[in-house]
Amino acid sequence: MATRTEWIAGARPRTLPAAVAPVLIGSAAAGQIDLFNPGRAALALGVALALQVGANYANDYSDGVRGTDLNRVGPLRLTASGLARPAHVRAAALAAFGVAAALGLWLVVLTGHWWLLTVGAACIGGAWYYTGGRRPYGYAGLGEVGVFVFFGLVATLGTTFTQAGRLTWAAGLGATGVGLIACGLLVVNNLRDLPTDTAAGKRTLAVRLGDSRTRRLYLACIWLPLLFGAIIATQTPWALLTLLLLGPAALLSLPVAARATGRALVPVLSGTGLYELAFGVLLSIGLTL
Repeated sequence: MATRTEWIAGARPRTLPAAVAPVLIGSAAAGQIDLFNPGRAALALGVALALQVGANYANDYSDGVRGTDLNRVGPLRLTASGLARPAHVRAAALAAFGVAAALGLWLVVLTGHWWLLTVGAACIGGAWYYTGGRRPYGYAGLGEVGVFVFFGLVATLGTTFTQAGRLTWAAGLGATGVGLIACGLLVVNNLRDLPTDTAAGKRTLAVRLGDSRTRRLYLACIWLPLLFGAIIATQTPWALLTLLLLGPAALLSLPVAARATGRALVPVLSGTGLYELAFGVLLSIGLTL
């Protein structure tokens, strides 16, 4: 039976910045037009974190029962390692989705925009069917699309909309930037797992693109958000704070450009998560100031 520490590791805490950063940017975009609501921001953050944890457990369960995690390199997997029963990991995923649904419903009640329930359902469905179901879209090379949509556009713009009742161009550019970095997390994860995914028949985007083009895609996901920060700075000069990440972007790029593989990419994966969080913090400060 898995210990509490192993369950926490199975939730993949290093991926949680992908949930925090969009909410920071979306809330700051609402604050930029003087419509920041701390209570709704807290609910949005709770929804995002619960969805991320639920997606991680769902991925652990689905990949584990399919056998695609047996020879992987990377963080602990509860199902594949045999530390937890598949049914228990699935229950943990459903429990996290239940928390996200409850908090999301509370947020919808406060806003009165009932159509957002369909967005929430789509988010849960997207998290489950990434590697779950008969035809998981993550196995078809569409995982990055799902991450960009749900952990970029929906998370950021949804946070802004539930507070301000409308969207702004800064929120849109910020959502695009943070969505690309979230994609970068998945790209480098799949680059690391390229040999094992290929052997298991898991047709991720990295498998479809091949090693070299996957590396170029990662670099684009890391560098383009800084360009968007500079564009936002044409109207909101403090957004230039995002350019403090030029150095970290270069450090993350070096191992990928140098064709590092396997365990050598694990620090890049964790670093990309911190990079996304830093982007969210710096851009939100810039929008607030």
